Amino acid sequence: MATSTEVLQTKTTDLLIGALLRVPAQAIQRRLIKELNAAGFDELRLPHMAVLQFPGPDGARPGTIAERAGMSKQAINQLLSSLEGYGYIVRSDGEGSARVVHATERGHAAFWKMVDILRDIEEEWRTELGPERFDQLKALLFAVWDSPLVR
Repeated sequence: MATSTEVLQTKTTDLLIGALLRVPAQAIQRRLIKELNAAGFDELRLPHMAVLQFPGPDGARPGTIAERAGMSKQAINQLLSSLEGYGYIVRSDGEGSARVVHATERGHAAFWKMVDILRDIEEEWRTELGPERFDQLKALLFAVWDSPLVR
């Protein structure tokens, strides 16, 4: 069994795609929460990202949000109850017996703050990688996003 030090010394070509995508995504989520908290959205925690992640919960049914997050409806409903208690969302009756989630004014403010933070992160990555390499990274990720590979 490899130690964590040995894993860190592994050549980047030996790292599997799961880690190469997961580690930056987790870093982005941690930064989002840290900066959202600093901006006054101090109730938000990392698990809330399952609900707040793109495209967000506004207008969606809880089951759809659960599916997007890869979580059970019960787990998502706990997160929704938390966010509702903090004033980020409300749930209302939709068509038939389906409940629909709607962002409140505070929820929309948090969403737009997340967009600002993500734009800052993109600019930092663009500076670190260089504009051409950053644009290539985004183009490749979009190609994967838009392919059958992620379905």
